[in-house]
Amino acid sequence: MLKLGQIRKNGGCLLFWCFFLSLLPNRYCVNNKNSEQKIQTGWALLFVAWIVATIATFASLFFSEIMGVPVCKLCWYQRIAMYPLVLVLASALFPYDPKVVRVAGVLTGVGWLISMFQVLLIAGVIPENIRPCVQGIPCSETHISLLGFLNIPLLSLLTFSLIGILLFYTHRKESS
Repeated sequence: MLKLGQIRKNGGCLLFWCFFLSLLPNRYCVNNKNSEQKIQTGWALLFVAWIVATIATFASLFFSEIMGVPVCKLCWYQRIAMYPLVLVLASALFPYDPKVVRVAGVLTGVGWLISMFQVLLIAGVIPENIRPCVQGIPCSETHISLLGFLNIPLLSLLTFSLIGILLFYTHRKESS
């Protein structure tokens, strides 16, 4: 017959091991090599997305703070979508958490829409009466042009597109 002290001791030990095993990432609990490969591929895709977001963040800070390029309202909104991606994606890497793709996807989608709007604004597709930057720094001006056609809003659109593609493939790897 078990005594109350033994139940507490054995139950506490069981609770400790259940808690400890729940903290381990899924890659340590799965013996399937295919699952291990999916996790490694998903982690690598998230890592590349994090690198892209980090480079974009430092580049935007370089352009505005060191080169003195003025920042319009739409550029600020794009920064609001990009800067948290660095922290959100980094938090998904250690330990690997593919659920963060949803949060990062929302930020990426919002940033992509804003940058697409600004690219269309610069191209003249959007009419004059719905331009958001009428006072202060105009959103339709380009201050830097690389290779004659790559301006900062277009670089932002390409960056959000690349991050979106990487997040899509990460989600696809995890759901298959």
